Amino acid sequence: MNDDRSHSSLLVPPSTQDWMQGVLSAKVVLVMYGDYQDTGSADAYKLIKRLQQDHSASLGEDYLCFVFRHFPQTQIHPHAQRAAEVAEAAAAQGQFWSMHDTLFIHQQKLENGYLVEYANDLGLDIPQFLKDLSKHVHIDRINEDIEGGIRSGVTTAPALFINNIRYAGRWRMTELMATIVAANHYFNQ
Repeated sequence: MNDDRSHSSLLVPPSTQDWMQGVLSAKVVLVMYGDYQDTGSADAYKLIKRLQQDHSASLGEDYLCFVFRHFPQTQIHPHAQRAAEVAEAAAAQGQFWSMHDTLFIHQQKLENGYLVEYANDLGLDIPQFLKDLSKHVHIDRINEDIEGGIRSGVTTAPALFINNIRYAGRWRMTELMATIVAANHYFNQ
């Protein structure tokens, strides 16, 4: 049965292995499956980032945890897989979120020459970075994200889970915020 509603919960719970901003014990945990070449993923990430900035003061730091998982859609985005590997290669040098932001900002420019330029701008060790990419050192990590997403019913990016429940609303600030507030209310009962 290929009914999306039968897969409305996250089957791979967030862990310390994930890329996260915030703490896992937060009242609301957002898990996003994204593709660096996908405009929808970039828009969703911008929305989440704005939400974090706008509401961190009023909600408190332990309110929201954001987790990003890779879901490159290689059949429609030829540079998505490589971009995910670039993010992981940057992560190996402590620069995941900086590279993550750079890739979404410049998602129209994800060819190899640009990727090396971004790494250089972030001050990465370029020989190590290129070695990681040429040997596909981080491919298993990316594939684990993809497999976990598929197990949870993800077929396209972006996909968002709020406290392990698939978000089915529209990607608008008011709707997303209302869902987060409702998730927090539910959590506190």
